[in-house]
Amino acid sequence: MTARWLPPGVPLSKRLFDLLLTVPGVILISPLLAVLALLVRIRLGSPVLFRQVRPGLRAEPFVLYKFRTMRDLRTADGRLLPDEVRITALGRFLRSFSLDELPELFNVLRGEMSLVGPRPLLMQYLDRYTPEQARRHEVLPGMTGWAQVNGRNALTWEQKFAHDVWYVDHASLGLDIRILALTLVKALRREGISQPGHETAEEFLGSEHP
Repeated sequence: MTARWLPPGVPLSKRLFDLLLTVPGVILISPLLAVLALLVRIRLGSPVLFRQVRPGLRAEPFVLYKFRTMRDLRTADGRLLPDEVRITALGRFLRSFSLDELPELFNVLRGEMSLVGPRPLLMQYLDRYTPEQARRHEVLPGMTGWAQVNGRNALTWEQKFAHDVWYVDHASLGLDIRILALTLVKALRREGISQPGHETAEEFLGSEHP
């Protein structure tokens, strides 16, 4: 996805709301971003940022940015080891308060994401959605969303997608403000960080998968 000031199909009011909060927000937390980047560099080395292609609005790909939370540990044949093996103490701390996601503010500035919307997942999931679940891509992906304030990773995939589609059908600035306020509460309480038995969330294999 090419960075745009106003992505086609995104309401002007939503884009202005995102920029009104994000521009001063990035300026205010720039010292925190610098400290976190230094800590990641010291503990995990380079690169400081985790970059991954994710599907955005209308499933168009874009590069998502996060602070690294895991080591690049692999098996002898080159496969990544499980998340619970690769994640570090610093990584758990960053994830517990969602600090690893702060670089996504730059995705918001670029018009690739919104502050509020369905979370951008993996490209390989696109072919696994039902037509109803795929509607989550009718809006910009968000740093937080209706699913995140209603259980986050403690939900099943089907529950998350139902919340995402509900947001698509009910999106408004008032709802965005409510979600942002609830997100702050959830982050401070560190609720729903991971699915039971997983470091974050298990892979989505499709709703028809046994």
